[in-house]
Amino acid sequence: MKVWFLTGSQGLYGEDTLRQVAEQSRRIATALGGALPFEVEWKPVLTDAAAIRRICLEANASDECVGLVAWMHTFSPAKMWIAGLDALRKPLLHLHTQANLDLPWSSIDMDFMNLNQAAHGDREFGYIQARLGVPRKTVAGHVSDPSVVARIGAWARAAAGRAEVGSLKLARFGDNMRDVAVTEGDKWPTATASAARATGRPRCCCAR
Repeated sequence: MKVWFLTGSQGLYGEDTLRQVAEQSRRIATALGGALPFEVEWKPVLTDAAAIRRICLEANASDECVGLVAWMHTFSPAKMWIAGLDALRKPLLHLHTQANLDLPWSSIDMDFMNLNQAAHGDREFGYIQARLGVPRKTVAGHVSDPSVVARIGAWARAAAGRAEVGSLKLARFGDNMRDVAVTEGDKWPTATASAARATGRPRCCCAR
């Protein structure tokens, strides 16, 4: 089982900046992979709507992928994500983090600020998820924080459980009483409808 790590950006930053985005996001994914109970597979930086939708469809079709972790390293216009999020059928975790644990106050400049725009990009991403009503888990904090990793790990285990349920085979022994409605839960309306179709009237266990 794997968790796919997605990184959002956009093409206007240029190749040099996007190369740094890829390097730093790969480090974040590697750090998570060393702490989570599942393999974290880093995916190339996403910079356009077609690539985003394609990776979401690939995740849907993958038997190995149990869910996606998405992080906006830079600003990534959220309208690019609409088609992908709409198509996604796997669990999603929005990781609101930064590449660096601390700000380099003595050397910070516009190049650094241009590269590290997660505070802007993650807010944009969170907004479109809320507007679309996308089911997701949001975790904020740096991956060096054990509490952050623990929350992501809990989500990953739940995502894995969801994946297992899809192919789970169960055998039930003596879980109800024959013809007793209260032990049937939500199954009895279906049984009533089936009886009505078969006999022309609803079945009643009291009728003789």
